Amino acid sequence: MVRLMGRSGERSPRRPGGPHVRHRQDADRSRRGADAGRPASALRSALSGRSVAGQVFVMNVVIVLLLVVAAAVALVLQVRHDSQVEARNRSVSVASTFANSPGIVEALRSPDPTAVLQPRAEAVRKATGVDFVVVTNPEGIRYTHPKPDRIGKKFVGNIAPALAGKTVTEEIEGTIGPLVQAIVPVEAPGGKVVGLVSAGITTENVGGVADRQLPLVLSAAAVGLALATGGTALVSRRLLRQTHGLGPNEMTRMYEHHDAVLHSVREGVLIVGGEGRLLLANDEARRLLTLPPDAEGRHVGALGLPSDLAELLASGQAATDEVHLVKNRLLAINLRPTDVRGGPAGSVATLRDSTELRALSGRAETARERLDILYAAGVGIGTSLDVTRTAEELGELAVPRFADYVTVDLFDTVLAGGQPDSLTPLRRTARSGVSEEVPLYPVGRQIRYVDSSPQGRTLRTGRAVLEPRLGEAPGWQAQDYERSAQVVEYGVHSLITVPLRAGSLVLGVVSFWRSVKPEPFDEDELALGEELVARAAVSIDNARRYTREHSMAVTLQRSLLPRRLPDQNALDVAYRYLPAQAGVGGDWFDVLPLSGSRVALVVGDVVGHGLHAAATMGRLRTAVHNFTALDLPPDELLGLLDELVGRIDQDEAADDSTAPVTGATCLYAIYDPVAGSCVMARAGHPPPALIRPDGTVEFPEVPAGPPLGLGGLPFETTELRLAEGSRLVLYTDGLVEDRMHDIDVGLEQLRRALETAGETPEETCRTVLDARLPDRPGDDIALLVARTRTLGPDQVAEWDVPNDPAAVGEVRSQVTRRLGEWGLDDLVFTTELILSELVTNAIRYGGETVHVRVVRDRSLICEVFDSSSTSPHLRYAAMTDEGGRGLFLVAQLAERWGTRYTPAGKVIWAEQPVP
Repeated sequence: MVRLMGRSGERSPRRPGGPHVRHRQDADRSRRGADAGRPASALRSALSGRSVAGQVFVMNVVIVLLLVVAAAVALVLQVRHDSQVEARNRSVSVASTFANSPGIVEALRSPDPTAVLQPRAEAVRKATGVDFVVVTNPEGIRYTHPKPDRIGKKFVGNIAPALAGKTVTEEIEGTIGPLVQAIVPVEAPGGKVVGLVSAGITTENVGGVADRQLPLVLSAAAVGLALATGGTALVSRRLLRQTHGLGPNEMTRMYEHHDAVLHSVREGVLIVGGEGRLLLANDEARRLLTLPPDAEGRHVGALGLPSDLAELLASGQAATDEVHLVKNRLLAINLRPTDVRGGPAGSVATLRDSTELRALSGRAETARERLDILYAAGVGIGTSLDVTRTAEELGELAVPRFADYVTVDLFDTVLAGGQPDSLTPLRRTARSGVSEEVPLYPVGRQIRYVDSSPQGRTLRTGRAVLEPRLGEAPGWQAQDYERSAQVVEYGVHSLITVPLRAGSLVLGVVSFWRSVKPEPFDEDELALGEELVARAAVSIDNARRYTREHSMAVTLQRSLLPRRLPDQNALDVAYRYLPAQAGVGGDWFDVLPLSGSRVALVVGDVVGHGLHAAATMGRLRTAVHNFTALDLPPDELLGLLDELVGRIDQDEAADDSTAPVTGATCLYAIYDPVAGSCVMARAGHPPPALIRPDGTVEFPEVPAGPPLGLGGLPFETTELRLAEGSRLVLYTDGLVEDRMHDIDVGLEQLRRALETAGETPEETCRTVLDARLPDRPGDDIALLVARTRTLGPDQVAEWDVPNDPAAVGEVRSQVTRRLGEWGLDDLVFTTELILSELVTNAIRYGGETVHVRVVRDRSLICEVFDSSSTSPHLRYAAMTDEGGRGLFLVAQLAERWGTRYTPAGKVIWAEQPVP
């Protein structure tokens, strides 16, 4: 490929086109071969002046010589000027110093000033290097001089300004020759000029410095001229080699010939520099590539070329007949680098409009479209872990770029996350198409394909089936003769069925239908369909596996949650539990009846998702059940739960396969319907909401303890007085927190939803979820709403018992009357016996204060309060023991009995079923 000089002259031709130029090149090559290794010959050729290199050499030498001479002259003048300035400064400095020296005025007024001043002046002259230091009186008569015979004579110079008090410097012809002198007045203390001091240097001494430096200046100029001449010779030698000794006229003629040839050929030519910038483009290249007028000098990537062509031109790599589609032209590109034989970095490309390759354009475009489809399948299918959505994404991708209609049929077990079973029917999971009127089976339809249908053959053999002419294939019509005829009549004429295979499992079948495009499917499109379905099958199988795991986790979690609420009369309760869309979590709730008609409400949350969180939630819920049996106050129960979580973390810390419990929270509340009070405590959990009977909503201040498992800090309780009909709302953070809003915003939105809720707990749950439930919740949501009830005086009887065993009889009498009023005469005997034993024990062992309370609820509850914190124990009495059988009789007669502690002591209670 020829090397061409650009319009700007960056490159010169290597091989001219004319015979006369080739003859000169041959002669030049011979000359270069003969002169190899002889720089002097090349330099003489450059100095000849006939070539461009010679002319450049002569011109550079002349310019350098002029610059060196000018620099030398300027340096000499500068040195002389600096010497004159130095002489003036030294003269003034010496004269001023001497004129202001101590005793100068007294010496001038002395009878013989010369005797005093002459030695001093000579000493200063010798010390400072000046030629003279002269002291005169105001009339200019000398008192001192280097030559004593000049003392007493008239001073040569202009002393008038000095007599006026000014310092004078001047160049004069003195008695010792041409000189530079300074005249400084000597002033008495009153300001009167009593004398003059002059110091000076002769011109001979001033010019001597410059004369001494002149040889050095000339030597430096000579060295600079020699270096410049040598550098110019090297440059000219390189220029001589690059221009091949051509003269200006020859180079101009050569450029004109090459420029004419370059822009007249019907083949595009591009010259690209090493940095990827376009240096030259001929007319044909501009036409083929539609280059802008200012294309030269710009990077090839900024010329609007296709990315593949721009990368090829910028790479500089060799290419032969590479075909690139540029707009509607198919161009054959040849590219060669220019630095193979030591040339400049870059490349030369030729472009040819390949009319004979136009037939390949359609195939190339088709291949590109198919690659685009496969790429889109890699990023567009499997964006979610939902089987149905993944099947829909496959259909949306293939229509209309590959097929006009796509149907996806999966086994029912696959949709549920199970293994595919060939005995179960398939279900139409997704259908996409250019029209909704096509008479194909709708989504949701169960289908059993006959063996002769393309889908049946695909499922039986596990291989794809191509039916290019569907109307001529009788086997598929046996599936449904009426619908098959409608499909063909609608215009569907070609079909591809591909099995959805994941390893050895066939999950279903995908059908590609064509009706709008007249061309039938071919073998290449069959291969494309198989590749497309293979990529989708991986995503569908992943979604199936996730569905199975998710279902297992949800089943586990729901099995750990309450299946039904216990029977009790203290609270009217409604609840909602919604698992997260992405996976199950560790939220739980519970309603637990306690002694004395009290009810415990608990809501907790284990941060995280998956089986581990669900299993941990089950352990904590079981622990709450066990701790509740101890009838502990909320703060003590949370303390025990905190210790349990800490032990769980310690046990699992050594096991790398399990994660510790992090972020477990809990809120525990106990409602007493007799007192109408609620005592609660929380461990890192959101505060409860309270709806008063008048509809006002508030968030009670409950001290927020640390999350469970941290340890080291106690929990605090809060007691609320709740009027009958109040609604207590407990929830987990999934209801009020999300990534878009802070918890304060969520609490305020919850407040507004509760203000508009109905009166019943069910209506409250429904209103809250309608207002706060996101479309795809990212966390579990547990919601518990409890409306309070109270037990009135007609259901509760209480007596204070004196600390006297004789008072037991009075208690039995009062209880008998009250049971008669309640219509519980059948329980009189057992109740009297139970209370007799409990009250007697309380009087004997329980302290001074004894209180009895009988509550009629779902059961008859007898409670004996005393001030002792010692709990009685059930034991078997021996035949000879006088006591120890009372508590045993209570346990036999009551359905349940137990002890709970209060701040003032304890309560022993017993329950009997109400007939």
